Amino acid sequence: MSRLIVVSNRVNPPTGKGEESVGGLAMALAAALREYSGIWFGWSGKTTTEFTGQLNMQKADGVTVATVDLEEGDYQEYYNGYANKTLWPLFHYRVDLTAYDRSFGEGYDRVNKRFAETLLPLIEPDDMIWVHDYHLIPMARELRRLGVTNRIGFFLHIPWPAHQLVVTLPRHRPLVEAMFHYDLIGFQTEESVQAFEGYVFNEVGGERTEDGRLTAFGLSTQAGAFPIGIDAEDFARIKDSFRASRVYDRLMAHSVFRKMIVGVDRLDYSKGLEERLIGFERFLHDNEDARREVMLLQIAPVSRDEVEAYQDLRARLDGLIGRINGEYADMDYNPIRYLNRSYRRDELAGVYRASKAALVTPLRDGMNLVAKEYVASQTPDDPGVLILSRFAGAARQLKEALIINPNSPEEISDALTRALSMDLADRKRRWEALMDNVTRHDVTAWRDDFVAALREPAHTSTKEALPKAANATPALTVRAGGRG
Repeated sequence: MSRLIVVSNRVNPPTGKGEESVGGLAMALAAALREYSGIWFGWSGKTTTEFTGQLNMQKADGVTVATVDLEEGDYQEYYNGYANKTLWPLFHYRVDLTAYDRSFGEGYDRVNKRFAETLLPLIEPDDMIWVHDYHLIPMARELRRLGVTNRIGFFLHIPWPAHQLVVTLPRHRPLVEAMFHYDLIGFQTEESVQAFEGYVFNEVGGERTEDGRLTAFGLSTQAGAFPIGIDAEDFARIKDSFRASRVYDRLMAHSVFRKMIVGVDRLDYSKGLEERLIGFERFLHDNEDARREVMLLQIAPVSRDEVEAYQDLRARLDGLIGRINGEYADMDYNPIRYLNRSYRRDELAGVYRASKAALVTPLRDGMNLVAKEYVASQTPDDPGVLILSRFAGAARQLKEALIINPNSPEEISDALTRALSMDLADRKRRWEALMDNVTRHDVTAWRDDFVAALREPAHTSTKEALPKAANATPALTVRAGGRG
């Protein structure tokens, strides 16, 4: 069986001790690598004064990892710059926060080239390569320039924006062209597939072949939706673990005579945190009798705090929470408890289980695995209610949640009122349908679907290597059949 090489910006393998925080990507990729023997390659998270390309190889919880350090300039231009000041806000429909700087793009291309050169010695002829997320869109192009003909797939964990937004990006055409060096491009939802196709068809005159492939720039690729899932069985198991049970007991004791609502999000403007708090404030305003009976626990680990937009968001949230608590608190009651720290997965399972409702209200999200983790953590005899933004990719799957527009305080307030008063039979019916979906469309199904599509050579084409010259730009030639 072919090895699988996973490439991502950060390498963060799980320890197997339940210590992972909110993000679900590490768990998903580790599950894939245990099934298909291979390597997880990427940035170590450390910076150095000069890039050497030296690999650090180790094994963590059954996963072989290979990491490399970046120069400080690479970190600032590639990671803080193009990835998180340009692509992230643009792909989340925040053109107002998008920064365009030529040095950012140069750093982005430079790091992708360095990653490809460092990875090259590890690649064996039959390996499949699976590249992840917006940090590494040009990775396949750089590998092809180095002579790699293996099958290479790409998965985008965030939304692909509408055509009209993509064209606001300087040099958007080379970025999209780089994606056509992949054999397979995976998106979270059909909506993102359609948005990508909209650009290809309307901006560069691309076409769809009879076998469903996209052709443009003299190249061809396959694009499809592969909704990511969680390890549902594991989450259902750890909700009854010792640590999860301790957290559950503590929260139940703290919230006695009160109903707790939970929100768990990385502190990011795409997560709709301000809108969520304003919606909760509206609920408190509209439901005077419920004020002392309901509390919101918002867990929001700080991220990207070197980026000004995130510093501004944190300051606004601090002010907003202070205002709401000042208005509605009492001597022995605060309506909002706000925590800027990460928690272990087993601790979060206990938090989810103790909550009568979850507010998952991103303004734009590729999938949102917190919604699925909440479902998997519920007690079948007394499940909580999931309130979910229509703009989360998970809303396409979790249709029995209460689906709301997160921009509307009234919809958030109404959904909270409905969730907290919902009878047991309705809660159980909704949860059973949600849990069935989370279990069937889990991380294993996601992994197997994508890898099977990447491996499939019958109706696809294997990429030829690009000329190895540093500035090579001619179109790829495509030969039918065979494997790279």
